[in-house]
Amino acid sequence: MKPMQLLVIGGVAGGLSFATRARRLNEEAEITVLERGPDISFANCGLPYHIGGEIPNRQSLTIQTPQSLKDMFRLNVRINCNALQIDREKKRVLVVDRISNEQEWIAYDKLMLAPGARPAMPDIPGIDDPAVFTLRNLQDMDRIIAIARPDMRAVVVGGGYVGLELLEQLHKKGLKTSLVHLHSHVLHQFDSQVIQPLQNELKANGVQTYFNNHFTSFSREGEVLKCQLARGDVVETDMVIFSIGVRPESDLAREAGLVLSEAGHVVVNQFMQTSDPDIYAAGDVVQTRERHYGQRVAIALAGPANRQGRVAADHIFQEIFAQPYPGSIGTSIVRLFGMVAAGTGWTEQALIESGRSYNTVTVHEHQHASYYPGAEMITLKLIWEPESGKILGAQATGKDGVDKRIDVLATAIIGRMTIDDLCHLELAYAPPFGTARDIINIAGFAATNMRDGLIRLIHTIPDDPAVQLLDVRSRQLVERSPVEGAIHIPFPALRKNLGKLDKNKPVIVICQLGRTSYFASRVLSQNGFHAVSLTGGIRGLGHTEKSGVYTPCTTCSSI
Repeated sequence: MKPMQLLVIGGVAGGLSFATRARRLNEEAEITVLERGPDISFANCGLPYHIGGEIPNRQSLTIQTPQSLKDMFRLNVRINCNALQIDREKKRVLVVDRISNEQEWIAYDKLMLAPGARPAMPDIPGIDDPAVFTLRNLQDMDRIIAIARPDMRAVVVGGGYVGLELLEQLHKKGLKTSLVHLHSHVLHQFDSQVIQPLQNELKANGVQTYFNNHFTSFSREGEVLKCQLARGDVVETDMVIFSIGVRPESDLAREAGLVLSEAGHVVVNQFMQTSDPDIYAAGDVVQTRERHYGQRVAIALAGPANRQGRVAADHIFQEIFAQPYPGSIGTSIVRLFGMVAAGTGWTEQALIESGRSYNTVTVHEHQHASYYPGAEMITLKLIWEPESGKILGAQATGKDGVDKRIDVLATAIIGRMTIDDLCHLELAYAPPFGTARDIINIAGFAATNMRDGLIRLIHTIPDDPAVQLLDVRSRQLVERSPVEGAIHIPFPALRKNLGKLDKNKPVIVICQLGRTSYFASRVLSQNGFHAVSLTGGIRGLGHTEKSGVYTPCTTCSSI
C-alpha cells in the first residue's frame, strides 16, 4: 500500500507537534513540512528575552533544525518555501522556493494548516519607517538588536503580553522606554482592580505611559522619529515596536474556499478538521471553542497550538482512540519588572459582554508564611457561576507564587470544580512554600460565605449620602491613606462603639485587604446592622500609601 502523504504548512508549534506525533504513530507515512522562513521550530516566546540579554545565546532559541528533524523523525523539512495555492480537488499545494523562485505542486492525502498569525499593523503615514518594528521571528529580533543601544529611546505600542515583555527587556537593556496603549490599563483583558500593581511597576521604573491613546502618523526629522498621538502629544524617539495583536494567516484557506470566522480564523471541529475533512488546522490561525460554555474563541497561545496538532495527528492515525480537543481556557502569565500577572478562564468584563451571570470576590494573602523571610502579597480575583458554584475564571498579581495559584485554578476550571471544592483543596504547605490556609482556600471561603449570606460584598465605594462608610483599619493605616467621609473605628474597638453608627443606614465596611472588614461585618450583622464589605479592601481599589485621599466612585454594586 502506498504510504500516506502528509503535508504540513508551518514549522513551529502546531505544525511540528502534528508532524512529530504523526511520525510516532506511523513510521511509513511521508511527511513534508513547509516553512516560509529560514528557521524551523524556533522559540518565538523567547524572542524578547534574547533582546534584553536574559537569554544570552541566540542558538538556544532554535530548538530543532531541518537535519535534526530528519534524523529523529524522518521529516522532510523545507525551509524558505511558501505555499501559494491549495487545489482541493486534486489534493495538491503549489509551493515556491523563496531562494530559487522555482515552483512545484506537492500532493497530499492529509494537509495541516499551521501558518500562525501575523502582527497587526495600522495603516498610517510613516508606518514603513525603518525604525518601526514588529516582533514575530528571529529575523525581526535580529533587526531590533542591531539598532537598540543603551540610552536610546524606544516606544512600545501595545500593553499586552508581548508588549510588556518587550518593554521590560528594552528597559533592562538600558533604553529609555515609553508605552502607548489603546486602553485605560495594561492587559486590558484583565479586570482593572487586579492589574493596578503592574500599573504601579511602570511608574516605579520610569516608563512614560500614554493610555487611551494611539499613534496617527510618523515623520522623520534627521535621526529623530516624531510620532503623532491621537490626543495631541508628539513623542520623539529612536525606535518604535508595535505589539497590538495578531491577525490569522488565513489567506490561503480563504482562497481555497474553507469556512472562516468573521475575524478570519479557520473554523475547525473538535478534531481540528476544517470544512474540508482532509484539511486540518491548528494554532493561531484557528477558531476553536471556550471550554465552559462552548463559545467560539480564537486563542493565540503556544500551549493550545501544541495540543491541537497532537489531536489532529491522533484523529488521522488512531481515530478509534482519538480524544477530541476540549477547547481552551486561555491560561496565561506575564512578568513586568518585579511583578507577575496571570489569568485563566473568563474575566468579569467578558462575562458582562456575554450577558452571563457570575459572582466574584477579591482576596489578598502572602505566597508563603508571613513570618518566613521574603513574604510577598498576592491579589487573587475569583469568578464563579452563581447557580452551580463552578469556577469560571481567576486572575492574580504578585511578586511570587502567582503561577502556582493560577495553575491550580486552571486545573479546577478544567475539572469543573466548585467554590466548595476550593475550600477543601489540600495544597503543599511548609513555611517557605505556602500558608496553612492557602489564598485559594481563602478565596473559596469568601465565595461560600457570600453564597451562604454570611457577607454582602461591594466592589467600589459609592458616593451616596444614604450610606455610612466605616473604616476599621488601624490609625496608622488610616493616616497613610485616608478615605474621605469615613467613620474611623478600629476593629478591636468596634463592639464598644456600635452606638456611633446609625442602624437605619447601610454600613459599608472598609479595611486594607478585605478580611478585617469581613470580621467587622459579621459583628455588625449580628447586632442588627445592614453591613456590606468592600471586597479586596482598599488594596483592591489600587489605593496605596502614596495615593492620598480616595475619590469615591459615582456607581457601585447594589447593596
